[in-house]
Amino acid sequence: MNFLKRKKKRRVLVVGLDCADPALVFHDFADDLPNIQQIRNQGVWGELKSTTPCITVPAWSSMLSSRDPGELGFYGFRNRADHSYDKMSIATSLAVQEKRVWDYLTDADKSSVILGVPQTYPIKPLKGHMVSSFLTPSLESPFTHPPDLKTEVLIHSDDQYMFDVKGFRTDKKEWLLGQIIDMTERRFSVLDDFMTSKEWDFFMWVEMGVDRIHHGFWRYHDPDHRLHDPNNKFANAIRDYYKQIDDRLGRMLQHVDEQTAILVVSDHGVSRMDGGVCLNEWLWKNGWLVLKEPPPDGKLTRFEALNVDWSKTKAWGAGGYYGRLFLNIKGREPQGIIPPEAVEETIQELEAALNTITDDDTGEIIGATCYRPHDLYKTVKGIAPDVIIYFGNLHYRSIGSVGHGQFTTRENDTGPDDANHGQYGMFIWYDPASNKTGEVNGHQLMDVAPTLLNAFDINIPKVMQGRVIR
Repeated sequence: MNFLKRKKKRRVLVVGLDCADPALVFHDFADDLPNIQQIRNQGVWGELKSTTPCITVPAWSSMLSSRDPGELGFYGFRNRADHSYDKMSIATSLAVQEKRVWDYLTDADKSSVILGVPQTYPIKPLKGHMVSSFLTPSLESPFTHPPDLKTEVLIHSDDQYMFDVKGFRTDKKEWLLGQIIDMTERRFSVLDDFMTSKEWDFFMWVEMGVDRIHHGFWRYHDPDHRLHDPNNKFANAIRDYYKQIDDRLGRMLQHVDEQTAILVVSDHGVSRMDGGVCLNEWLWKNGWLVLKEPPPDGKLTRFEALNVDWSKTKAWGAGGYYGRLFLNIKGREPQGIIPPEAVEETIQELEAALNTITDDDTGEIIGATCYRPHDLYKTVKGIAPDVIIYFGNLHYRSIGSVGHGQFTTRENDTGPDDANHGQYGMFIWYDPASNKTGEVNGHQLMDVAPTLLNAFDINIPKVMQGRVIR
């Protein structure tokens, strides 16, 4: 590693790759990622168990606070705001009440540069510089700290900085690939400048392009995907994108010295998507969800547009990469009908029934792994789902709309999507203060925050649930 040979204070660089998969980084693409592999060869590395649910929000905030989703109080981008049937909230930075790594570093008078980390919009002050993430509404929004940093971001990205690829669920693959590559190049232009123009002890960015290229192009990469064509022209799109990331990372490494610790990390992995389970359709047809009138024939209807008879409904669900099941409990929901003493029995009945759902095309049982928040988390804040469901070992997503006429589908009701998430992400931790190298097992996502604080010799708060990666 060609580190600059000059004495400097201890610094930490974090390379966040949303959805980067351990099988790709450590095996399939390893020979094409010389810079990442060089860090790997000099440090410790392995799989990193994600949160349950294994999705961007809450995973990155859980990683950087060392608190589980229950303590954080959000379980996805959209969460029930209260126990009414229709009020939802978006988990922006305002939902994050617990300190994250840069907050502890600010308290210790250390400077951070933070770019693109999920749940940083709206911007909150810190010691250092911040550019917010993919939930930022537009370039007109106040997306930097300090506010005048916005001018620099726009200069280095030709006034076209991209927080995300809008509409990445699309059949326009040429356009999508160009957008992902362009977004990443513009972000690296900003990163290249910030590495040298800003004073920092802690530097972190998260690249969403990895996640977006998996969702858009997994069928072209994975021979086990049902839509795979071995002669397709996008066969190397994902590999080439990982190579792009690695090449740009190599340039960044030229700006760090021999005392800089480096973490390459992802929040979850990737899994091919075989289809979706129409959760509300199944609940409706099996008597758990009651409608005052059915949806129009042949028309998919969002759950929010259904006329639900809450006085007769026991359960309803939400779509997404995992299933969220809610019970209509007496005394909790406005028109609840399930007595509190019958909740456990009801969940057991539902779990058994969900595990009888078969794929309409193959006739095979899909399988539903059901988790109860009170069993998963240290505490449960906010309004959690009553049951969290992984369908088909995450090869099936949850479909929230009604009107499919069957219980499974090959198409995603929010647009084309090739991939779901995987429960295991990855990490590579190079610490120049340690001579440990090689694969280490048994680590989970909440181990990251205490590891980073330990690198700065900052006492690890007792409220953190993770442990230091040694």
